[in-house]
Amino acid sequence: MNPSPFRFEPGRSALLISVPHAGTCVPPEIQARLTPAAKDLPDTDWHVPRLYEACRALDATFLVAEYSRYVVDLNRPPDGTPLYPGQAETGVCPTRTFADQPLYLDGRTPDATEVQQRILDYWRPYHLKLADAIDAIRTEHGHCILWDAHSILSRVPLFFDGRLPDLNVGTADGRSCSRTRAQCIMKALEAQRRFSVVHNGRFKGGYITRHYGDPSRGVDAIQLEIAQCAYMDETRLQHFDPALAADLSVLLKELLSAVIKA
Repeated sequence: MNPSPFRFEPGRSALLISVPHAGTCVPPEIQARLTPAAKDLPDTDWHVPRLYEACRALDATFLVAEYSRYVVDLNRPPDGTPLYPGQAETGVCPTRTFADQPLYLDGRTPDATEVQQRILDYWRPYHLKLADAIDAIRTEHGHCILWDAHSILSRVPLFFDGRLPDLNVGTADGRSCSRTRAQCIMKALEAQRRFSVVHNGRFKGGYITRHYGDPSRGVDAIQLEIAQCAYMDETRLQHFDPALAADLSVLLKELLSAVIKA
């Protein structure tokens, strides 16, 4: 029996933390078609829910995907519209890894019918729940802070040159988040010296940030893409480093506490 597409944990504050890329479940019928390298799920946002564990004290609502982004990418438009025209990116049902290697064995990539079925089975339930949670929070608080939590290897030549900054804040060039809350975020991040920071750099926010963020309706959506070297050993798959991650976890809690109050 396959698990639910997501794990939902309601809170009582205006903060909603979405984690769309930390899932590791892959249905057996898809798993059997993946290349040996792809079966290790190297492009997973490893341990992101653990990074935000301290934010439970803020009474945040959590929505966490259970399935791998290789099954369906919840942060991509279902119609295949590119997020970054002219730049490399993966689609709603990826066929290549971030290392530009094939995900599937020869002749085993999903066809258009299968892609649409995956959207119905995995993508749509997550987004229906996300939309419902946003509406419920807006009804209770008058506004919703949608925090889309991500991580990525610090070096991915396919997507960017050199090393990615530690903390990459995306607000769709200011369209998905109010200026006041965005300024609060950057003020808090620029006040610390432990981690490098950029706002609307290579990652400006994916589909979730751009689709749901609407300050005029009281929804501020922010994506934070964290370079994985800030909290784990990138040379050892899935190796979370609690000592390395400690400062980052504290910062995230302090940051989101300030964001709620902004």
